[in-house]
Amino acid sequence: MNDSEFHALADAIYLHIEESIDNSDVDIDCETIGGVMTLTFDNNIKFVINRQEPLHQIWLATRENGHHFALQGDKWIDNRQGHELLNWLSLQAERQGETPLVL
Repeated sequence: MNDSEFHALADAIYLHIEESIDNSDVDIDCETIGGVMTLTFDNNIKFVINRQEPLHQIWLATRENGHHFALQGDKWIDNRQGHELLNWLSLQAERQGETPLVL
């Protein structure tokens, strides 16, 4: 994958997350600046989703841990624990952010 392909795929996942939040009844503040997406929950928990262009990865930082997701097939998979990005983000939103989020 080249850098242009990575950016297109990362843009698509960011857009999917943002649209999922916008089209739901959840109260999550979603802000994206310079390739960094910050999700802020009502309980003041923040998640940061960041592109790592040199590695072609998407990183997710939560209160509990950081995760590095690389594209495998058509899914972003955590290279340490094997979690899929959207499923993991939904699970952590409920656990840490106390907000059900369907991605």
